[in-house]
Amino acid sequence: MKSHQYRGVFERMKVLFLALTFLMVIASLPAFAGLGGDVSTVQADLVHMQGTLRVSPADAYTVHEIQSPTGTVVREYVSPAGKVFAVAWRGPWIPDLLQLLGDYFQQYADAAQAQTNHRLGRRPLQIVQPGFVLEMYGHMRSFGGRAYVPQMVPQGVGAEAIR
Repeated sequence: MKSHQYRGVFERMKVLFLALTFLMVIASLPAFAGLGGDVSTVQADLVHMQGTLRVSPADAYTVHEIQSPTGTVVREYVSPAGKVFAVAWRGPWIPDLLQLLGDYFQQYADAAQAQTNHRLGRRPLQIVQPGFVLEMYGHMRSFGGRAYVPQMVPQGVGAEAIR
């Protein structure tokens, strides 16, 4: 009996997740460049999130960290060429992925839908394609993830730096 109850809860959570993703797409402002765009898109994300910005330089990139009023933190990794090569997030809410992923959102949506149709239970989402990588995990009020464009990551920077 309990197994059946849990299965129903998981199915309802899956439907809720898909509905929320759909609503985010419909309700969102037009996508700004976000991932793959230039550094000016960080400002658009800051305004969209109504957050505060902290910039931290590293050896081969700069991290622009946006803290939203809801507690979600988004980090945008900018290369010396001024391009956003990666984004990462953590917090009680999933940020607006249409905003953050920009032109890569459709790849995410298609791959996530394909995996949802083949996955059982709750597992982290991992999308690895030649020009796009996304990892997302979490549970209610504790989400995290990252996305990056492998070809844009500066030389000498490993994927583990994106967190």
